[in-house]
Amino acid sequence: MAATAVFEKVVVFGVGLIGGSFALALKESGQVAEVVGFGRTLGSLTQALELGIVDRAGFNVGQEVSNADLVLIATPVGTTPEIMARIAPCLGPQTVVTDAGSTKEDVVAAARSHFGERLGQFVPAHPIAGAENSGALAARADLYRGKQVVLTPLPESTSQSIARARAAWECCGGLIRELSPAEHDRVFAAVSHLPHLLSFALVHELARRDNRDLLFAFAASGFRDFTRIAASHPEMWRDICLANRTALLDELDRYRAQLDEMRAALQSGDGERLEASFDIARTARRAWGEGGGRS
Repeated sequence: MAATAVFEKVVVFGVGLIGGSFALALKESGQVAEVVGFGRTLGSLTQALELGIVDRAGFNVGQEVSNADLVLIATPVGTTPEIMARIAPCLGPQTVVTDAGSTKEDVVAAARSHFGERLGQFVPAHPIAGAENSGALAARADLYRGKQVVLTPLPESTSQSIARARAAWECCGGLIRELSPAEHDRVFAAVSHLPHLLSFALVHELARRDNRDLLFAFAASGFRDFTRIAASHPEMWRDICLANRTALLDELDRYRAQLDEMRAALQSGDGERLEASFDIARTARRAWGEGGGRS
């Protein structure tokens, strides 16, 4: 495999669902000779080794990164600046860095702060795939297969770095799209970050009620579908919401205005107005679903 692999050595920071699935997908494709993993705990690294996600656990950042073909940062976005600061002095001239963060403008700002003359080797990315469960046990080789992966290259990103990052995500089965970092954050504030915030808010509000056990006992499929994402990783989503808070606050204000409109219709008994809103929403949702929309 090593003689024909596109990537001789890949270093992954974060060996849970996102980073672990990336490693497994590259391994399954036969396009990586060696995967070295870094994790926040020895337990997570040990588990990743036992599951065959990584070939070795990394302990010396400089030693591992200096001759790596590719580095993936797949940790909560709040930890990205720290990792960039650690790897920046060690990057070899051939090393391409990509990430899997759900926000991009904050990541780009960190890269500009830490990478200096190596900035051209960084290609921000965001795979539009995930699951409620986290950790190495949740990793799977097909997580990115047929899913969109958004690249947000910088003006400084070299064509070679972009091509290498694209190739890595394509080896994982990803369908590559490109946006600017700012456009990415505005889009995902609306269609990802806001839905997560709303789902967390609803479950949190019900969980604080005295009769919560009774409420949850009668919750059925509609509640389950709407609140599925409230089972997602709290730390990760805390960091995402804070990192993209400007765009998210704008989307939250728009949503509150929509709720106010519906509340006014309810209060006045305006069924026609409610039905019109519901019909527009149903039409849009069905068109998106029929078009192959993915969560």
